[in-house]
Amino acid sequence: MPWRLLPLALLVVPIVEIALIVQVGQLIGFWPTVGLLLVESALGAWLVKREGLRAWRALNDAIRTGHLPGRELTDAALVLIGGTLLLTPGFATDVVGFFLVLPFTRPVARRALQAYAARHAGDYLASPRGRSSGVGAPRVVRGEVVDE
Repeated sequence: MPWRLLPLALLVVPIVEIALIVQVGQLIGFWPTVGLLLVESALGAWLVKREGLRAWRALNDAIRTGHLPGRELTDAALVLIGGTLLLTPGFATDVVGFFLVLPFTRPVARRALQAYAARHAGDYLASPRGRSSGVGAPRVVRGEVVDE
């Protein structure tokens, strides 16, 4: 998501969450809705702990064996983002959070994130901002080599 849409998301997401909570509350009642939100939060916390530890172990194993931990870093990032969404009260954020954290749906999210990153990395490297930050084409520093 482009960063300029973040303020809009911070306004829209709470409104959507409140509307969903009210709708569910009208459908099943106040206390069942509160109970459902609490159960989702507890289940989400347990799942994030389990999957976070699994992602951490996979990252450590990749580093220890000396291979590039691209998949493991992506999984760790998805678990972190999904965990944050699961700890946010509401139904819509929980659905997205579970999608990012569950081990059988995370590969779909991983592929989408990697495709997004690959598609936009070229845009970033081609922009003046990308080149000035040290990412992209190598810089040549003129100087003199002194052989001792």
